[in-house]
Amino acid sequence: MEDIEDLLAGSGGGGAPPGFRLPINAVGVNPKYNKNKPRLHDNHLSKTGSLSPKIPGTETIYMKTFGCSHNQSDSEYMAGQLSAFGYALTDNSEEADIWLINTCTVKSPSQSAMDTLIAKCKSAKKPLVVAGCVPQGSRDLKELEGVSIVGVQQIDRVVEVVEETLKGHEVRLLHRKKLPALDLPKVRRNKFVEILPINVGCLGACTYCKTKHARGHLGSYTVESLVGRVRTVIADGVKEVWLSSEDTGAYGRDIGVNLPILLNAIVAELPPDGSTMLRIGMTNPPFILEHLKEIAEVLRHPCVYSFLHVPVQSGSDAVLSAMNREYTLSDFRTVVDTLIELVPGMQIATDIICGFPGETDEDFNQTVNLIKEYKFPQVHISQFYPRPGTPAARMKKVPSAVVKKRSRELTSVFEAFTPYLGMEGRVERIWITEIAADGIHLGYVQVLVPSTGNMLGTSALVKITSVGRWSVFGEVIKILNQVDDKIASNRRISSQVRQDKCSSCSSQNESSACSNEPDPSACGLECCEGKITLEEGQVSWIDRFAEDINSQNVIGWLLRKRKNQLKGVENDVALGSKKKQEWMGGNMGEWGVVDRALLGGMLVSFLIILALLIHVGFRTLSTK
Repeated sequence: MEDIEDLLAGSGGGGAPPGFRLPINAVGVNPKYNKNKPRLHDNHLSKTGSLSPKIPGTETIYMKTFGCSHNQSDSEYMAGQLSAFGYALTDNSEEADIWLINTCTVKSPSQSAMDTLIAKCKSAKKPLVVAGCVPQGSRDLKELEGVSIVGVQQIDRVVEVVEETLKGHEVRLLHRKKLPALDLPKVRRNKFVEILPINVGCLGACTYCKTKHARGHLGSYTVESLVGRVRTVIADGVKEVWLSSEDTGAYGRDIGVNLPILLNAIVAELPPDGSTMLRIGMTNPPFILEHLKEIAEVLRHPCVYSFLHVPVQSGSDAVLSAMNREYTLSDFRTVVDTLIELVPGMQIATDIICGFPGETDEDFNQTVNLIKEYKFPQVHISQFYPRPGTPAARMKKVPSAVVKKRSRELTSVFEAFTPYLGMEGRVERIWITEIAADGIHLGYVQVLVPSTGNMLGTSALVKITSVGRWSVFGEVIKILNQVDDKIASNRRISSQVRQDKCSSCSSQNESSACSNEPDPSACGLECCEGKITLEEGQVSWIDRFAEDINSQNVIGWLLRKRKNQLKGVENDVALGSKKKQEWMGGNMGEWGVVDRALLGGMLVSFLIILALLIHVGFRTLSTK
């Protein structure tokens, strides 16, 4: 294996080299969550009396992810591959056989959390694999001594790293290579949301950024591969596609295309009924200035959320220059003003770094005035954290007390806004893909509606009944598209909701409705993605059919199935009388091939029995 930089034998054992793995092409994998299964190696001793080698694919893995949506997508790909090879995933770190931590290097707090988790794992004497931006950008950290590492462009080999780590080896895969394939097995955190990385790295050189050390220079996926992935996940039942990258606006500049070309190609694949929506990811101002009209046209599309995350970081040109952001405040204003003018109901989120080295009181006041002027519905406010190895870490720092004071002041200004006033009484279309943190309401992020049955994965018309600072509440008027019956019946969705410390907020407008960005006040000014994890299993049609045969019989199963179909039509007020008549007129079309075969077999059996009875009757009469 040419790019294993370090392969060390542990405990004096030699161990076999990493095993050869056949490629797997898959969209989604049903994760094997911990079933309290016995661990085969625990109770089996070799002839010498020592523990026998652990059987690959029989272990339980605890995964923890820090950072952005790109990191989340990487974790979903790693979980998919591990699950496909038999490993069970668990949320309980204590019962896991091995830990896998996917790290973030953007800010000091996230890396500190990683350090704490690594120390906890080592004290528990658990095998450990560390992935993500921290090891890729800082491979020589003391905290990473003695643990296995998988780089950001080596996630397609996570199974090999885990297997070798379980054998007691320390493996380091950090070599940069071609981009990981998009069709790897994947276990989504939310089965209705596909996080689609369109490129890695960026073209910038911000003086405070550590991520560039990890993700590197811009590398874009081809338009064809991304469109193919979108087409595949839509068929898999996904209701939202999130485009993710370190800088969406820079997409394609390394392969001779641009962002509008990609967006138009993806939009062409979205269902015209709006059942699958597109969210465009974070973009820095420089690389979208020349495409603003084309991007605005895409944002006006009914299947695209009218939302964009455009970080400004500071309202002072002097600070922006020190950050090497490659744009001015005037450029940022051009982006915001153009999109607000051309896109009805456009909502823009932005980021601010408080206390960047050299920031004066006047610089900070310019930032406050910018936020007051635009009253952005979302502002992610962060204190400056010097990251090792960056130019900004060597600059003269603003006193910590001043940084904290500015952060609190800007947060107070932002929290005084009431972005949703005036929405009460309006009728809006929403897309329901998550369960609210209270476990009662269902909602994307902003619009919270009472849960009535299986609403996840649907779109609905709602009337806004009340508004709050971070969200609005509504009542459902009409469900517009129900989850496909076949998909819904084949999936069991856990109702358990795991509440993170972050509550999310977003904005909604008449044309597209909502977006998903974190609530900075609830996140302690840290940026995070999402609130919950939905655990999903799958019950095949054969399993359900076998259960019905065991409990009743084939005739009963068919009658119950037909009864449920008729009952569903009677209860669906959205169909209307015309739709019901069409369905009743062509109801045989709703029967599947297996249904028809079973019914045909029953009829044939009935005719055979009838013929036999007639035959026996004639023979009896002739004998007499």
